Amino acid sequence: MELSDRVGKELALDPDDRACLAGERGEGMRLAAQLVTALGRIYGAEKLVPVASVQVAGVSYRNLGAAGLEFLRDWAETGARVRVAAMLNPAGMDLVEWRRQGIPEEFGRQQMEVIDAYRRLGVAPACTCTPYLVGNVPGYGQHLAWSESSAVVFANSILGARTNREGGPSALAAAILGKTACYGLHLDEGRRATLVVDVNCSLRDPADFGALGYMVGRIAGDGVPLLRLRRGPEDLGTQADLLRSPFLPHLKALGAAMAASGAVGLFHIAGVTPEAREWGEDIIAPGAARTTIEDLTPALCELGMARGAVDMVSIGCPHASLSELAEAAELLQGRRVTTALWITSARATLEEARRQGMLEPLERAGAKVMADTCLVVAPVRHLGYHAVATNSAKLATYAPGHCGLAPRFGPLGACLEAAVAGTMPDA
Repeated sequence: MELSDRVGKELALDPDDRACLAGERGEGMRLAAQLVTALGRIYGAEKLVPVASVQVAGVSYRNLGAAGLEFLRDWAETGARVRVAAMLNPAGMDLVEWRRQGIPEEFGRQQMEVIDAYRRLGVAPACTCTPYLVGNVPGYGQHLAWSESSAVVFANSILGARTNREGGPSALAAAILGKTACYGLHLDEGRRATLVVDVNCSLRDPADFGALGYMVGRIAGDGVPLLRLRRGPEDLGTQADLLRSPFLPHLKALGAAMAASGAVGLFHIAGVTPEAREWGEDIIAPGAARTTIEDLTPALCELGMARGAVDMVSIGCPHASLSELAEAAELLQGRRVTTALWITSARATLEEARRQGMLEPLERAGAKVMADTCLVVAPVRHLGYHAVATNSAKLATYAPGHCGLAPRFGPLGACLEAAVAGTMPDA
């Protein structure tokens, strides 16, 4: 059903929704209800649905600025509080070690004021783009209001939860109201594949999956792709729990890249992801487009295949998992980096990694291991770096425009070799 077919349908509201809109639950709740219902009417939603959790983007002061901070303060001043569990997207800095990160004092002060405003609204200051790795694991079919692009695509695709790609204000409004408008990816009709992609190239490591995601996102735009992996890892389809499988980094990289190069909020992999397994061929929408990918070279060239000197290496976009931290620790054991090396992850993930002894070899090698942030949302332009090596196709996509950095893209091992040698090795 096209958007135009849905616009104009009546949005059903229950007595609590109407009370919120009338201001009977306070001014802050009225603002939240107004925003959620306005979006529902714009997109032709017929009802609101309760959400199990919320993830709010719009956290880094670099993106918010003074106007965004004032907006949050004003909302907090109304006394509004979230009704459901809500977490934050990465901030512009490590909330504890930001001076060691090289963050200016003024930015640090402003960033902490943003976090304080969210705290007053009841949002937990757990700043991560991987909420599913720190205990916020939505169930199959649960409705959410998440906003960070890679978190949205992971929740929808790998976990089978249901969320649109919310903006920061709409996600916060959903957290305060406890509901979101039921349209788009909340509906069965919005979750069917609009593009079928036969993937005939070999896929070995997470960087390959990231390059594939970059290509698919460019083709799919905001559609829903179904991937048929002809030469993917043989045991990918045997994993009963994708979140705890050895292919977690691969799937995380795949979705993040699709969401960065396009606006993909959901993808399916035939025989692998939960809805593709359940729905079979019915997952394909009538009239779906079809294409074939034979070679990853075009993506590798666009993402920064060129070798050469680097003065920075960034790992953890999306935030690194325990398995990725363990691999990095093993590769850097007994070595010393010559470039800046940022490794970013969720604070809870890093606490567990420290308990398991993973962080000591990284820090001894000279890595800056940081929580709460990532390169994409940090104020890095003033730090004087020029070229960044990364295993993240998402970061490689954003690095020139967001960070002013020339990207060098490759697998984790190659990136860590670059951190040691100062030069990205040949593929």
